[in-house]
Amino acid sequence: MYLAVAVGGTWVFWLAAIALGVRFDSAVGLVLLLVGLAVPGVAGIAFVYLVYDERGRSDFWNRVVDPRRVGFRWLVVILMVPLGIAVLAGVADLLLGGIGPAWGEGVTGFGLNPLAILPALFFATLPPILEELGWRGYALDRLQLTWSALSASLILGVVWALWHLPLFFIGGTHQHDVVGFATTSFWLFMTGTVALSVAITWVYNNTERSILGIIVLHGWVNFTAETIVVPDPAYYGLWFVLAAAIVVIWGAKTMTNATEVPHPPLPTDG
Repeated sequence: MYLAVAVGGTWVFWLAAIALGVRFDSAVGLVLLLVGLAVPGVAGIAFVYLVYDERGRSDFWNRVVDPRRVGFRWLVVILMVPLGIAVLAGVADLLLGGIGPAWGEGVTGFGLNPLAILPALFFATLPPILEELGWRGYALDRLQLTWSALSASLILGVVWALWHLPLFFIGGTHQHDVVGFATTSFWLFMTGTVALSVAITWVYNNTERSILGIIVLHGWVNFTAETIVVPDPAYYGLWFVLAAAIVVIWGAKTMTNATEVPHPPLPTDG
């Protein structure tokens, strides 16, 4: 139910932008973008209060604000993995005869106009917060009550990828202006989102289900992708490699050293 509400609710606003022919860099378009972005998180909070008792609700907010769940070791993982993938993808492309890594527009334009970094900062902050309160804050727990960590990751990853679909038809978005619909980069983006979902579940399950940790991870993935530009095949290829390595090393059931998938306390029916 939650996944349908999250995707359908967002699409109402983003399809409205398509119908109105507005860009997301216009005033009306920006409002529709932000409201659509907020739906997964708002719906996630609403479902937490509908489905869980007081203990489960307290657990949710603790996972949002408590950094101790992450710990130093996994903070290093969160910061180094996206950066390492971006750098390695650039080096791999260079060794294969490509152009290698390049700085994004926010970095190259920062010296002349410090505001040029704002898009990168936006994608590193607000979208991860608005999305992850729902995707991992609510949906992943519910999926893992029934499915293995890998299966839950793949299900959520496919839904998460499809959630982005309207963005490919709206001007002023990276998906429309840079990636394009039904291009090679489009398919890499969609399937790469699923691979990223596996990596996110791995971090989530190993940080005591920390929503805060996942917000930081999601934001850092966005920021590194905005500031270190590398060819899509090398970049997404490494996310596939990481996802496969996680499953091989940690196992598909929990992606941790534990035998049981972490789950929220005392969920009620619903």
